[in-house]
Amino acid sequence: MGGNVGNKALELLRSLPRVTLANLRPNPGSKKQEKRRGRGRYRGRKCGRGHKGERQRGNRPRLGFEGGQTPFYLAIPKYGFNDGHSCRRQYQPLSLQRLQYLIDLGRVDPTQPIDLTQLTNARGVTVQPLKRDYGVQLVEEGADIFSAKVNIEVQRASELAIATIEKNGGVVTTSFYDPRSLEILCKPVVFFLRGQPIPKRMLPPEDLVRYYTDARNRGYLADPSKVAEARLELAKKYGYVLPDITKDELFKMLSARKDPRQIFFGLAPGWIVNMADKKILKPTDERLLKYYSS
Repeated sequence: MGGNVGNKALELLRSLPRVTLANLRPNPGSKKQEKRRGRGRYRGRKCGRGHKGERQRGNRPRLGFEGGQTPFYLAIPKYGFNDGHSCRRQYQPLSLQRLQYLIDLGRVDPTQPIDLTQLTNARGVTVQPLKRDYGVQLVEEGADIFSAKVNIEVQRASELAIATIEKNGGVVTTSFYDPRSLEILCKPVVFFLRGQPIPKRMLPPEDLVRYYTDARNRGYLADPSKVAEARLELAKKYGYVLPDITKDELFKMLSARKDPRQIFFGLAPGWIVNMADKKILKPTDERLLKYYSS
């Protein structure tokens, strides 16, 4: 059966003319004839430009003109509380109530480490790096109903949200992602289809180093011994018994961490994910290994 179909296809190809610029045509119905304006009956009058005014006459004002009212770039003062308003980092809020809702629906698997890839795939948050979004901020709304045990990585977290997760035996880590790494983390399939090696994650800028090296914020650059002390201090402050995660059956999952230069769990910088062949290509050259090393 397969041979007959192949022979018929070859015969059809032999009978067809060669493809040249002379016989190329668009598909039927793919191109619509443009409506000509101002050429006679039912196509005249305003020609689709509306009634009188700037839009009809084609003398629209310059970009940024607001009809005479004080424009935005003059209304915002140069100094004071609005200094650098166009460069401020933004963090999309993720409440504990929303996180519990995603877990109950089965969109987020609590038995696996949770990062921005899982949260965006579950439609839990929308992160837009091109609009100055630098990740997710975990807030305490719904702390009284949150009951899941998770290992979650966010960019910022409130103290009460950290206490709620650790009270249930979970782990919170705050980590920084540069805009390029953040875009790759939120849309991994789009990046893998390009066939490019996974880049190294950049270190935080100078003004964020203090936050991500502070154990009270559970920063990913903090000393692990100081993080353990901060966990005990927070448990004493809120009056709960801190569970011992070393005796938990999910200890391997709860102790999973990314390297400071790593973007994905289980995928090191420099690796290439081949989506077509479902393979992972790893570099072997010594210079590449040295470049991508942490």
